[in-house]
Amino acid sequence: MSGPLQGVRVLELAGIGPGPFCGMLLADMGADVLRVDRTQTSDLGLPVAPKFDIMSRGRRSIALDLKQNAAIELVLDLAGKADALIEGFRPGVTERLGLGPEACFERNPRLVYGRITGWGQDGPLAQAAGHDINYIALSGALHGIGRKDEAPVPPLNLVGDFGGGGMMLAFGIACALFEARSSGKGQVIDAAMSEGAASLMAMFYGRHAAGHWRDERGVNVLDTGSPWYDSYETADGKHVAIGAIEGRFYAELIERLGLDAANLPGQFEFARWPELRAALAAAFKTKTRDAWCRELEGTDVCFAPVLSLAEAPAHAHNRARGAFIEIEGVIQPAPAPRFSRTPGKVARSAPQRGEGGAQALADWGYDAAQIAAFRAAGALLT
Repeated sequence: MSGPLQGVRVLELAGIGPGPFCGMLLADMGADVLRVDRTQTSDLGLPVAPKFDIMSRGRRSIALDLKQNAAIELVLDLAGKADALIEGFRPGVTERLGLGPEACFERNPRLVYGRITGWGQDGPLAQAAGHDINYIALSGALHGIGRKDEAPVPPLNLVGDFGGGGMMLAFGIACALFEARSSGKGQVIDAAMSEGAASLMAMFYGRHAAGHWRDERGVNVLDTGSPWYDSYETADGKHVAIGAIEGRFYAELIERLGLDAANLPGQFEFARWPELRAALAAAFKTKTRDAWCRELEGTDVCFAPVLSLAEAPAHAHNRARGAFIEIEGVIQPAPAPRFSRTPGKVARSAPQRGEGGAQALADWGYDAAQIAAFRAAGALLT
């Protein structure tokens, strides 16, 4: 293992979406993340070979039957050895299993108990089912994503599950681990995806309050309202992205497109934005995406080609930076962010259920006889 979290032990109760993403972030940074899987297959996500389950990389797994008292006892004992725990069940589920915060704190008062849900641990919607689209809808984020006079567009599940969920939980765990160094006490982290998504909207709530952001889709600077912050189709049916917000960047864009600023509306002449958009669209349609890359990449027009999942890893900048890595033939994002002295690293691909469990238990302080006893009790599959 390597990374700034080397030596940190994390117990992850297997789930979907933001929980595994949080575990990936911590494992990439060197934490020893031990995942507790079920002994039987379940509906936790689409069935794929482990090497394709990128969010589960860097772990080892123990497979437990949590209906067995011996399995519950093992999880509690592991919580006693862990620095942090991740769980993503509906509120009250771990309590009913006998694995709630209070039971774990009895074993380990320093434990950081990380909980990730859509709506939070309490409130009118706490027990309601939901997915990313629902959480970002309630936060105000979904309303602002889309084009004028069209329905909101879900931004994949990046804003709720991953940005407002898993990444926010990882941040919370890191903060609580830091605080526990001085206090000697753990605590519960209640990470709600709806609230995490709202936090990501801080700038827009501020601008709206100041009167600088209209509460409509597709009419503002950053939501496809402005012609100079949008994507455009090129001659070959591909697209490029432009973000020429600042005046000097906008002026360079107009010049490099071969347009005459004197014959165009002003950059902030809102009423004539459709006219300006039409001029930019016509200009970009005159050349292929690659031709525009040759002319505009590396300039100050704030330009980038819109790359597909297959194309992005091959781009020269991403290759130079090592932004993507290949493990077992699977191209995937490299650990981020970067550290100058203690870089993160992917220790291993995602495990099969129970893969590496016996060795992980040994590393966490269990001897061969104890591991054999867990297996004999029907609580452990390795």
